Amino acid sequence: MDTLDNMRTFLVVVRTGSFSAAARELDTVPSVIAKRINQLEHTMKMPLFRRSTRSLELTPVGHRCHARFMAIVTEVDHAFKDAVSNASRLEERLRIKCPTTLTILHFGALLTQFQAENPGIQMELVLMDRSVNPVEEGFDLAIGALPSSYANVVDVPLCPMPRAAYAAPAYIERHGQPVHPRDLTDHKCLSFLATGSNWQFEGPAGAVSVNVPTSFSVNDSHVLLNAVEQGLGIAMIASHIARRSLAAGRIVPVLTQFPVQDLWVKALVPANRHKNPAVQAVISCLREASAPIAPWDREDATSGPAAGADRALPLEWPS
Repeated sequence: MDTLDNMRTFLVVVRTGSFSAAARELDTVPSVIAKRINQLEHTMKMPLFRRSTRSLELTPVGHRCHARFMAIVTEVDHAFKDAVSNASRLEERLRIKCPTTLTILHFGALLTQFQAENPGIQMELVLMDRSVNPVEEGFDLAIGALPSSYANVVDVPLCPMPRAAYAAPAYIERHGQPVHPRDLTDHKCLSFLATGSNWQFEGPAGAVSVNVPTSFSVNDSHVLLNAVEQGLGIAMIASHIARRSLAAGRIVPVLTQFPVQDLWVKALVPANRHKNPAVQAVISCLREASAPIAPWDREDATSGPAAGADRALPLEWPS
């Protein structure tokens, strides 16, 4: 259990940004926080943070462990909770935020089926493509995919969303192939508004962060993909959205030696609602639909493999 407690401490440090802030939240002292992190790093046999007198930054290993530790801690929490024994008797009013296209293509049918099976629940499903803090905006649950976290909000991982950098062959022919992420400063780059112009890559020597010049920005991933196909520049796009265009040769991956960090689709739940049986039932429903296979990779008996995978998903999604 010590390792699990150390993982929990690690997650709080990442969220709060410092040992002292984590100590205040966990009602202890910074030396205890440092000891737990040191024990976890000893177990991992790798440093998780780069420490200096002015800053605390995750190492590449720390970045990779963050999502994994979050998933492990959440799974253990679920194991200690009583299963919802009779969902049909649940009575609750739930207000849920979900990104528009993700709901239309994947989660909408799932949530309406959940409603049909739980007539005692009154569900208000709000579709919007912007960042939402569920505590501040009165949601019982919000679905998102950016690494943003909020105070007094529990993150429940659902599934990874791999991404890559893409360009049209015609663009590469005119402007050349970037060899290193820093070469992007000499290219035309297209950005998704919510993820911004600071692009993160992982390379042989560690993480690489580049503030790219953007000539075109948009908050719809379908429009972004079309702009790439038209040769307007290079963009980071979710791999399942780019799948058909890639197979047809309309776009090609760039900087393949420098992988882009995955986003994680997750449910964000106010801490004071996390143990609510109705909220837990919805989360269980979403988890079953998202793991071990992401919803866009599932077989659909009517539409074929990964129904809707080639249509646009709004990537804003922090929640």
